[in-house]
Amino acid sequence: MTIRIFRPLRVRDFRLLWSGMTISALGDGIYTVALAWQVYDLSNTPTALSVVGVAWFLPQVASVLLAGVIADRVDRRLLMIFADVLRAIAIGVLGVLSVAGELRLWHVWVLVALYGIGNSFFYPAYTALVPQVVSKELLVEAAALRQFVRPLTMRVAGPALGGAIVAGLGAGAAFLIDAASFGASIAALLLMTARPVIRAEGKTMGSVLGDMRDGVRYVLSQRWLSMTLLAVTFAMIFFLGPVFVLMPFVVKNHLQGGAGGLGLVFAAGGVGALVSSLVMAQRGLPRRPLVVVYVAWALAAFALVGYAEADDLWEAVLVSALSVGALVAGQIVWEALLQRCVPSEYLGRVASVDSFVSSGLVPLSLAITGPIAGALGALVTLRWAGVIAGAILLGFLVVLSAATALQPRPDPGRA
Repeated sequence: MTIRIFRPLRVRDFRLLWSGMTISALGDGIYTVALAWQVYDLSNTPTALSVVGVAWFLPQVASVLLAGVIADRVDRRLLMIFADVLRAIAIGVLGVLSVAGELRLWHVWVLVALYGIGNSFFYPAYTALVPQVVSKELLVEAAALRQFVRPLTMRVAGPALGGAIVAGLGAGAAFLIDAASFGASIAALLLMTARPVIRAEGKTMGSVLGDMRDGVRYVLSQRWLSMTLLAVTFAMIFFLGPVFVLMPFVVKNHLQGGAGGLGLVFAAGGVGALVSSLVMAQRGLPRRPLVVVYVAWALAAFALVGYAEADDLWEAVLVSALSVGALVAGQIVWEALLQRCVPSEYLGRVASVDSFVSSGLVPLSLAITGPIAGALGALVTLRWAGVIAGAILLGFLVVLSAATALQPRPDPGRA
């Protein structure tokens, strides 16, 4: 039996793209450990790390829509090189200052902000470039391969390697190794064939704001797309905060899992992502892909109830594997659906809107979760958050079914 997930690697340019991204993702896993350790070394308070998180996150969200416009104007490969150069410089300077003993907390704020801006330019460009590199028959496998490698590099191998490097050589050395990993990604992108954006015949390049409005108009013209983004917007408010804040709280305080138990729950999520990626790659694009997306994401949301009802650690481990597996399954199909159905000239902007919706509400969700849990209790909040988020997604699925908007048409220009 052929393992379908590896089929896109037969394409030379995708092999280069994926290899560079994988090495870079391994560096990102190293970076997350080094950053936390470095910040606590500079200021041993949780508030300091929170401020660094805001400095990293807000510029990334603020610049992602602009990144989508640029991704639809230039060779996406060149935009990704720019993003990698920016991130390499930011983390390289961070490493040099750390090794020299000259690093201050305000340096970290500025440099992680530049790193976040680099992230915002890289991912819309990547999403839009993949359909230019592989045929539409390989889009599901390409998305699955990306989701397969992320937990391995960013949740397992990267953090483990980062911990060893920080312990043996210091956080500065870890930052420099991460900066070098972007060099591998840049080299791979330079070896790829140039692929300029092909615009529709007779369509000229407008202003940046005009292109933004044009992208929004396109999203609104596609009911399956606009309704799904709206559904995710509402559902994420109830999902993100509880899963990031309350799940660890429950494992620590109700299940008495300790740090090792929490690590086991997170690791189980990684295993669920790996298995889900393999399964979705083998199956290919479902016959009714949007139904699979909604049902998978609703299952992930309802899993919050499972955390609240768990009486033993092994139950939380099982819930984590199922929840993250469902989340990744939906993400794989959704990414392939965007790449298959959205015209290439709009794909960067649509991907940036998708990224903005999925990450832009993190601060709001995190901000309201604590006070609500303080008033209702962590378990009650988890239960209701799961029920509401899942119900929102299933409700939108019913509305789309009634509107017969569940079968988006492939872009006829897609190879």
